[in-house]
Amino acid sequence: MSLDQIAAAFDRKDYKSAARLLKAFLQTSPDHPWGQLYKARLYEVSNNFEGAIALYQQLLKTVTHPKIMSQARQGLQRIASQIETQRQQAIEQAKSAPENTEPGLLVLEAIAPESRTQAAKDFARILNLDVYTARLQLPNRGWKMYRLGAIGELDFYTQQLRAANIPAFCAPEASLKQIAVFEVAYFLDYAPQAIVVCQNDQGQLGSLTFDWSEVSQRVEGQLPIFERVIDSSMREGVQRQRKEKTQDYVQICDLHLPARRCILRLCDWRYRFEQGIEFGAMGDATIELDQAINRLHWNSLLNFLTEQTSEKSIWSDFTSFGETAIEFPLLLDRLPAQIHSYGQDESLWGAAFQLYSNLAFIRDSQ
Repeated sequence: MSLDQIAAAFDRKDYKSAARLLKAFLQTSPDHPWGQLYKARLYEVSNNFEGAIALYQQLLKTVTHPKIMSQARQGLQRIASQIETQRQQAIEQAKSAPENTEPGLLVLEAIAPESRTQAAKDFARILNLDVYTARLQLPNRGWKMYRLGAIGELDFYTQQLRAANIPAFCAPEASLKQIAVFEVAYFLDYAPQAIVVCQNDQGQLGSLTFDWSEVSQRVEGQLPIFERVIDSSMREGVQRQRKEKTQDYVQICDLHLPARRCILRLCDWRYRFEQGIEFGAMGDATIELDQAINRLHWNSLLNFLTEQTSEKSIWSDFTSFGETAIEFPLLLDRLPAQIHSYGQDESLWGAAFQLYSNLAFIRDSQ
């Protein structure tokens, strides 16, 4: 069988004849570069893009014939164009329902070091990136706030990423505002049921009784408290500048009660340690708003919560997530922080923690 016959079959798009002729040709000349090129073409028209890409790339590495190299490059370009067209069609299909056009967000989870090489290749393919950029965008630890967009499109990406063993999840923006948050003032009792005095987002005080079995998970984090300082210099002619310096941290612990669609939030500087039940490390000590004393009380409270929820998961890698979340200020501005700001009204860290905790709540219920 001659190469001219194979080429003619491809020209008239008679791929069945082309496959038959090529099979016979490769039996006598299995490594012939033109035979390999037509084999790649056959893979391409059969939508076996993976096989076609591998053969085209192999030809570019091993063959110097100008026409073969040119056709191999053209084949790779055609495949890239088809893949992008299919991707866009799938995205538009995913967004076709009205509810799928609602705004949402996509979160990436940490990739194990031994999986990063393959994950970067798959991530690049799914998001249409180069591999180097894809590798830089994959998180090493914790979660990464990655993208905003229509929830249908983000759900499409999430399914593609999960199929490639890249952990990710998405959530509609509206769902983040449907979880009630109650700030706990103090515990009145903890057995057989827990009773807390708490306030809602309107500042109204009340009590809430719950079983510890209702708590599905805990979310912990610390929020920086900034102070503005003047950066002075001993050098003449150097203008002094104002900059923010971390003065302290606010410690926060959320208890998630999914059946009630609510979060109980405890904060170290807001919890009333002088009221309600006492914890082991406190004794009858006078309660003071002193940083060291307050930290002891807070640690005792956390130990108490650990005893009550020892088998529940804890999300505590907020800082790494927060550093990526504050890069989306418009999103955070739309979310009620529901955290006392301590004068940090311009800081986005409170809203970032609210986002982190609510995402953990939604992820746990998916």
